[in-house]
Amino acid sequence: MTRRGHGSCILRVARGIHRQDAAWCTLGQIEPTQMPTNCFTDAERAQYECDGYLIVRGLFGADEMQTLIEHAKADAELTAGSYQRRDASGMGTKLTLWNHAGDDLYGLIARMPRIVDRMEQLLGGEVYHWHTKMMLKEPHVGGAWEWHQDYGYWYDNGCLYPLLASCLTAVDRASRANGCLQVLKGSHQIGRIDHGKTGDQTGADMERVEVALERHELVYIEADPGDAIFFHSNLLHRSDQNTSPDPRWSLICCYNAARNNPYKESRHPIYHPLEKVADSAIRDWARGAAAS
Repeated sequence: MTRRGHGSCILRVARGIHRQDAAWCTLGQIEPTQMPTNCFTDAERAQYECDGYLIVRGLFGADEMQTLIEHAKADAELTAGSYQRRDASGMGTKLTLWNHAGDDLYGLIARMPRIVDRMEQLLGGEVYHWHTKMMLKEPHVGGAWEWHQDYGYWYDNGCLYPLLASCLTAVDRASRANGCLQVLKGSHQIGRIDHGKTGDQTGADMERVEVALERHELVYIEADPGDAIFFHSNLLHRSDQNTSPDPRWSLICCYNAARNNPYKESRHPIYHPLEKVADSAIRDWARGAAAS
């Protein structure tokens, strides 16, 4: 896979990832328009439709990730605002979540065109910030995330269609040893599976998951800091416990299509226009922090 899709990019309404759901493919259609270079190639988009995810190696540079790592690891508010979710065995993993993409470093990242432009391609039009979360899987004690689909519970937040997607950026190196992301390739084509409580988490119906494991390839996505995974809201995914001496932090920016505005209020926001920032935002922030 190429690292990034450059060249002439045309934004179209996403072809039916779930072809039985033809209705949402026609909502809010837009005229073809010229896109900036932060975009996927046609081949990459076809791969996303087939597999339910795309890996972009080196989406963020080493200096950008060093800025994020140094800031996040020293951010007392980030860790103080975290909460824990226990897996089926009782081990806990922590996360911090926020709905508003502001002018702090985390908010700037969620508003950068290298993520947002690609999301607009994959979701077929304007997107808005659904939420961002920092996953804090600590050495030796970081619990697992059970098999789930994000739309398995975002469905309950009033989103009628699965027109949501996430971009997970590795903050630390992610390996099988420290519980990297696992996905079932192509499982988004199953459609939404019923979810219920598994530990403190919301997990997918394991009867369906067991069949999906027989029919879909299990992929362990190992990643270096700055690598990013874009994935569909119906993709089945999980991660193991972190039994290694190394942390695995990851930043996950989640987006909803503007035309998929929730029909009811919930813990996540209704549509609000997303103001993009410059792709130099991390480096600009670092220069400002150094000067202050």
